[in-house]
Amino acid sequence: MARTNKPAIIQVGTAADGTRTYLVDVSPEALPIVRRRDLENAWERARAAALAEHWGGPRLFRFRRPDGGWTDLALADSDACCWASAIDRIVGMDTSYGLALCLRLLALVDLLAEAPWARDHVVLKRDGASLDPSLLAAAARLPLTRDARFDQTRFTEALRHLSLPAPSGAATGALS
Repeated sequence: MARTNKPAIIQVGTAADGTRTYLVDVSPEALPIVRRRDLENAWERARAAALAEHWGGPRLFRFRRPDGGWTDLALADSDACCWASAIDRIVGMDTSYGLALCLRLLALVDLLAEAPWARDHVVLKRDGASLDPSLLAAAARLPLTRDARFDQTRFTEALRHLSLPAPSGAATGALS
């Protein structure tokens, strides 16, 4: 589904155990793009929250698909919950923008873990890691997939259009 200009309606509830639930009237693919600098700030804030051990509780998401069905996602990993909590504190995940920012950050972290070529766009430093601005720009603009991830093929194409060297294997589609 293509992104829309209409902001998503997000209903948020909190269970007695602290689990937050988000009922979202659009699919992850329809969430808005975000500003690169906001994604970079989210990366830094999430990192700071993890270092300070500001852990957050689990989060459950239910997205309405265009066909009327639902996509359910759960965040139970302590790092992901920490990062989501940090985004919630700085932007609020009860808005389309805040939710899009959080899910893009998590999708980017997932991409860095799953796609070896993506790690070529990260500079590890003594005090953390910095991300290539083109990597952040692509993550800010590309739509999420139905399961709130990035499509690796579209991501490598976006990086090529941003004048970065193509990741090894990208021309043949041999990404692992």
